[in-house]
Amino acid sequence: MIAMTDNEQSARVAQRVQSSREELVERLTRAIRDDGTVEPLPGLRLRRASVPTGLGHGVSFPSLCVIAQGSKELLLGDSRYRYNPAQYLISTAALPIASRVVGASPERPYLGIVLKLDSTLVGSVLVEAGHRAPRSATAITAIDVSALDVSLLDTVVRLVRLLE
Repeated sequence: MIAMTDNEQSARVAQRVQSSREELVERLTRAIRDDGTVEPLPGLRLRRASVPTGLGHGVSFPSLCVIAQGSKELLLGDSRYRYNPAQYLISTAALPIASRVVGASPERPYLGIVLKLDSTLVGSVLVEAGHRAPRSATAITAIDVSALDVSLLDTVVRLVRLLE
């Protein structure tokens, strides 16, 4: 067996990410044809916007938010979280927020997914997996944006496939 070089591995991962993103856009475009929000399954929201939106106010809930196309901004107090298809947003608590779609056009509409998380279930999975609570309170944030790796992206794509 021939070992792949780091460059070959990176190219494969990049190709897999691109393919998964394209599939996610295609499936969401079919699932939500008009601007607005739909909930095809309890706790799974899909959103489409063909133009940037105004600032909407609400309350966050424990959730995983992934963007297939476009970009979004969320405000929590003095903190601003911007994210796009290369990132995801995670929220762990109910907090007053404001959010808006900042990247959208009729040709490339914003397409996003919000998966509501059950806090009790997430906690029990973390315990079973052996994850320990952070020792420093400064390491804990209720909302955060992180890079969307290929494994999580593939998982989201598989979830959206189930809609068909």
